[in-house]
Order: sequence, then structure tokens, then C-alpha cells
Amino acid sequence: MLAKDIKNGTVVNYNNAPCMIETISVQSPSARGAATIYKYRARNLVTKAKIDIVLRGGESLDEANFERRPIKFMYADASHMHFLDQQDYNQYSLTLDEVAGEAPYLTENLEGVQALIYNDECVGLQLPVVVELKVTQCDPGVRGNSATGRTKPATLETGLVVHVPEYLAQGETVKVDTRTGEFLSRV
Repeated sequence: MLAKDIKNGTVVNYNNAPCMIETISVQSPSARGAATIYKYRARNLVTKAKIDIVLRGGESLDEANFERRPIKFMYADASHMHFLDQQDYNQYSLTLDEVAGEAPYLTENLEGVQALIYNDECVGLQLPVVVELKVTQCDPGVRGNSATGRTKPATLETGLVVHVPEYLAQGETVKVDTRTGEFLSRV
């Protein structure tokens, strides 16, 4: 896979381990004949370490050989989150540290969650891009403020705090981007 084709969320093989791309920055050349440089921040899915990868425009990386399987969140205990494979009903357990970035978006009825399986072991989760969560606590909106672009903090059902427009009330359901953690729209 060429450097220009690698996107956020892509899992590549780097140093014989699967690494998920988290951020990308591109440096365009300032002189003729210079190559575009792609800088990636990735997370090694086996060791959970962050890795910086730098490629020139013509260089490439192989896609990692792993499997994505649909799973469903079952429950969480003091140290682990437990998931059920929807195809063969295997159970996977990941520590709270391993899923710290995904936990604020997980609910029991969330569809589209996939387990990343590498060497018959669950090494990570992939969430849908957009999730719907219910607002459990926020300040009431002030009459007449709906025309302005002001926002207020709102606590969602999973404990995640996002900034929402002032006109939203407690009990409403909102769409949240799982990549950035930002409010997208009201459902």
C-alpha cells in the first residue's frame, strides 16, 4: 500500500507487527524534485506502544494480516471489558487500559463494533465512525439563545462529556464522532 493511500484506522505491518494508524501529517516539498513526506503516528496492536513512521511518497507498507470479526459488548468488571463474538460465540476480554480510548463510546446495544484478531488473539477494537448516545446531564437552555452558536458541556450515558449546542436538553439522543469525540448532530 503506497504512502498516499494509507488513511486513519488502516492497520499496516511495520517491524513484523500490526500497527493501526492514528494520525497523519503530510509535508509537501518546497523545491522541485523533492519528495512528499508522510508522517504517521501509529499504535502497535500487540505491545500497545506508540510508533512514529516516516515514509516518502513512493515508499509503501504492507497491510497487516489480521481478521476483523463482529462482536458485541457484554459487560465490564473492575479490570476488564468482555465481548462476545457474533459468529462463533467466543468470548474476548480486554483490560480497561487496552480499551481506554474506545470505552466512552461502548454501550450494550452498539452495533458495528469489530474485534481485530491477530494470531487467534483479540488485540484491539474498531468502533463505528458515528455512535448515538443519550444526554444524561446538561444545563437547561435559556430561551432566546437558540440562534447563537454557543455550546455547553453535556454528560452522555457512558460518562463522556461533549460540547453540544445550547438548545439541547437532557434526555435527547445525539450523534458523536468516535474519531474526534465531537458532537455531530441531534438524532
